[in-house]
Amino acid sequence: MKAARLVGPRRFEFLEADTPAPEDGQCLIKLEQLSICGSDIHREYGRLFPEDHYPVRIGDPCHECAGVVVESRCEEFREGQRVIVYPGLGRPGGLVEYIASEPRMMCALPDEGDLGEWVMCQPSGTVLYACQKMDSLLGKSVAIVGQGAIGLSFSMITSSLGAAQVIGIDPLDYRLDWSKDVGATHTINPDRDDVVQAVQDITEGRGPDIVVEAVGFPDPLNMALRLVRQFGTVIVFGIQSQKMVPIDHELLMERQPMIITTRGGFAQDPIAPIRTMVDLKQRGIIDPGKLVTHRLPFEELQRAYDMYEGHEDGVIKVVIRF
Repeated sequence: MKAARLVGPRRFEFLEADTPAPEDGQCLIKLEQLSICGSDIHREYGRLFPEDHYPVRIGDPCHECAGVVVESRCEEFREGQRVIVYPGLGRPGGLVEYIASEPRMMCALPDEGDLGEWVMCQPSGTVLYACQKMDSLLGKSVAIVGQGAIGLSFSMITSSLGAAQVIGIDPLDYRLDWSKDVGATHTINPDRDDVVQAVQDITEGRGPDIVVEAVGFPDPLNMALRLVRQFGTVIVFGIQSQKMVPIDHELLMERQPMIITTRGGFAQDPIAPIRTMVDLKQRGIIDPGKLVTHRLPFEELQRAYDMYEGHEDGVIKVVIRF
């Protein structure tokens, strides 16, 4: 089967690998549409590791995958069914033509519609998982630090759930334009504006009830602490590239926020919020498929990752097709 893996910093190798044989209770899925997550960049693709780190595991880094069941050895899924499959921790990543999976890591998809858009329910499902921890958003003020694909998903979902103010913060103007399109009531470019003052003005001096950190770097994390109202809530979503990051302790003690860390892949049932997002998209309530801006063949994998890391050509989400 076709496969790829990193063999050095920002350098992929294509190879032929053995097609996995599904065990009893598993399915074999032919992957057709893949996408890149920011965590793929922060944790693997864009980092410089020692030489002995490479080559990485076949299929890495990628975990946003959709395809068709070609062999079923379980009762939950049938052959020919379209699915999202989450490779999960400790397994080969998604840069492979075929993958074997248990039903608990799979989500059924409708037979109709663009599979490249349906796969967007995976990342947006992890955002929904975080939003489910916020309690009611009706009438609340929400600020989202970062308006990449994840931040835009937060803007889309919190707006749909009734937030009175959704404030998108990002240094890239094209992302701020997207933010307005998907539901943000206000946008701020930190390269032009004093973010703290702008947020205070928008919230009439109260500060946001909820601030989401959706970037994955120390400075945005500390910005979230500066923005949130006292006793508000900070959602930590971004995956940091380092295990230890500096925190403004004095500010933390002053604001006394409720801090909620969230990572959908570590949920007790990581597929449940993805199923919910598929249902919401099917019913026309929330459509993460609109975030797809680019489509490239598997052979242009290198270009796709470079484009995503470099924010080239107005990219929000790149779909890679086999």
